[in-house]
Amino acid sequence: MSTTSKTVPMGQKIAFGVGMLANQMFPASLGIFMVVLVQNLGFPGWMWGIVYFLPRILDAVTDPIMGFISDNTKSVWGRRRQYVFLGAIVMGIAFSVMWQLYGENSVNYNFTYFLLGSFAFYIGLTIFSVPYVAMGYEMSEDFHERTQIMAIAQWIGQWAWVIAPWFWVIMYEPSWFPSPEAATRQLAIWVAVIFAICAMVPAIFIPSKSTKNENFSPLTFNAIGDSVSQIIRGFKEAFSSRPFRKLCISTFFIFNAFNTVAGFVFFIVVWHLFNGDAGAAGYWTPIFGSVGALVTTFIVIPIVAWMSRKIGKKNAFMVSQGIALIGYTSLWFLFVPGKPWMFIFSLPFHSFGIGSLFVLMMSMTADVIDLDELNYGVRREGVFGAIYWYMVKFGFAIAGGLSGVILTVVGFDGNAAVQPEGAVDGLRLFFSGLPMLGTIAAMYLMHDYDVDEARANQIRAELYARKNTQQAIITSVYQNKESIILEEKEMLKTDFDFSNYSHSEIKNVFSNTLNTGLHGICFSPYLEGQNIGDSLSEEQIQRRMDIVAPYTKWIRSFSSTDGNEFIPKAAHAKGLKTMVGAWIDSNKETNEKEIQALISLAKKGMVDIAVVGNEVLLRKDLSEKELLEYIQKVKDELPGIPVGYVDAYYQFKERPALVDACDVILINCYPFWEGSHINQASSHLKQMYSLAKEAANGKKVIISETGWPNQGSSNQEAHPSMENAMRYFINILKWTEKENVEMFYFSSFDESWKVRHEGDVGQAWGIWDKYEKLKY
Repeated sequence: MSTTSKTVPMGQKIAFGVGMLANQMFPASLGIFMVVLVQNLGFPGWMWGIVYFLPRILDAVTDPIMGFISDNTKSVWGRRRQYVFLGAIVMGIAFSVMWQLYGENSVNYNFTYFLLGSFAFYIGLTIFSVPYVAMGYEMSEDFHERTQIMAIAQWIGQWAWVIAPWFWVIMYEPSWFPSPEAATRQLAIWVAVIFAICAMVPAIFIPSKSTKNENFSPLTFNAIGDSVSQIIRGFKEAFSSRPFRKLCISTFFIFNAFNTVAGFVFFIVVWHLFNGDAGAAGYWTPIFGSVGALVTTFIVIPIVAWMSRKIGKKNAFMVSQGIALIGYTSLWFLFVPGKPWMFIFSLPFHSFGIGSLFVLMMSMTADVIDLDELNYGVRREGVFGAIYWYMVKFGFAIAGGLSGVILTVVGFDGNAAVQPEGAVDGLRLFFSGLPMLGTIAAMYLMHDYDVDEARANQIRAELYARKNTQQAIITSVYQNKESIILEEKEMLKTDFDFSNYSHSEIKNVFSNTLNTGLHGICFSPYLEGQNIGDSLSEEQIQRRMDIVAPYTKWIRSFSSTDGNEFIPKAAHAKGLKTMVGAWIDSNKETNEKEIQALISLAKKGMVDIAVVGNEVLLRKDLSEKELLEYIQKVKDELPGIPVGYVDAYYQFKERPALVDACDVILINCYPFWEGSHINQASSHLKQMYSLAKEAANGKKVIISETGWPNQGSSNQEAHPSMENAMRYFINILKWTEKENVEMFYFSSFDESWKVRHEGDVGQAWGIWDKYEKLKY
């Protein structure tokens, strides 16, 4: 069952498809025209490889940067449309100019001219294609509707491969043009004008909402420059998603194994079927491309879309690629000199390989982007699209370079009257064998891909629930059912007066405050892409401990298993004291492992305060009686070590037996979660502390968690921002220092997995960001 009944109007699907026609016609024409470089302009194999390879490397590098720009553009036109329109113009102009090549010029001149023109073309292609692809991912949230959008787009786009092969006929027809290079000069202009207009159609006809007031990353030169480093981080994030990693690598194997040898069709038809006579080959080369594209358009895409709905996207992929293997194998036997028509029998099978690939993979990528939003709380169509197409284009660049290598290895020479023995058969071997190897590798990778329809709909449902209940989720997680917080609104006398301070001046105060040192900090161990419960390495714990150690005296950890046991070890090695937790919940088996691990660490001298559980009563995981039994068990094992339990401050007022059981009272206090304005937040914290202190019967009270997020959704009068996070940090440290209150700040590093539990603010509580850079 689908998660939504909303459908995209057919006109918008067609408009997206017209853009796909342009997106495919430019590279299709490029692939055809490039034969002229070898066959007529005398480019040796290494030049072919370079002009294929280097521009695509540039393209692969600029794609993620464009993805960052597109994802974070604030505009009344939205994030994508203006770039699609601009990119179409740049792409069209550059394409027409780059093919103005003349045989009377030297090979080196033509090589340099074409290479520079290619750079300009691929920049235009990036500006167009990255936001264009992202538009497609955004058009629907429905599992099957996404496939239909991509199927229609690929159906329209396939006509590029029907049309483009006939350029071979036009280029080599002497009654039309005096030479093939003259033909490319004229054809390039027609292609550029017509299909640049097609590329503009999505920008004109697909609506988008204004993003002018969205909370995006700033598009300053520094931010965009930083996006270069985010490319590496983005790859790490994307490839931490196992399903997305499978999609990218499988596409890499299939598409780029195919493209490595795609340019050999002309050479095989001319030299194997017609013994080097390009004139005699006539229409057979374009027939190969056109018939294959027509089969894809009218047979493959409809069948694949039908299979996807009936048996699921992954199964449709496996069946399609299995059929393609038959086609690749048969081409070795059906390229028969004297019987050129025989290869047509292989095309219905052959066409399932590439014909099904992007219909299914682009649809599945949209599903994976939903999973990314669920895990990290942001929509990143531009970045994911750029990374996916980076894999395609980087592989395409490798394919181009490898094509030149293969031509050189087999000894093929486009200018020779007779090819060396074995050269043409070598091309044929690669033509059939390499796509087979790529397809088999991709099928192996995809055999356990697990984002099926049920999982995709579950993800959508969780996202809907998060969005629809966001306010309910974040309104006062810690607030008691009774009104126990006083209504005082004044600022504390210790509060810093920021009224006349600029943002940069507040940063300076923050830096000075941080450098004076904290009593304690809550240690965030999970790296980007990791989730709670994942195994943590000692190396990552040590690296993060090196970062925070200079700024604190105490470290608090939340668990004693799965690598969290390295935290107190690393802290003690730095001379820090530790408040070490055992994570307990409703699972009695894992509770026992946590308790025993905590006891073991304490007996090794790694624990200065032992903590049995965190917010167990708040979550209602255990009864108070069960919790008290766990606390007593640890106290019996660890005489001489203070033992406590962490929960919301008001729990200790309501549960005197809990106070009696604990050696130290550990309270979580979040004015943000109770909707406090930043001007009263430190006063609010003081009241929380005072209430717990009254209930503590003279026992030491430690604030085990408090903090303020720097971005995300507001909660009543509590607004996340960089400035508010710094103000809260500065004010509470001044107050705790003056009042000798022991406090652990939450937290050290941003952790993206928390968005699944706390909404979009969940990932923004760290002093350092998720990449371990100081935020303020």
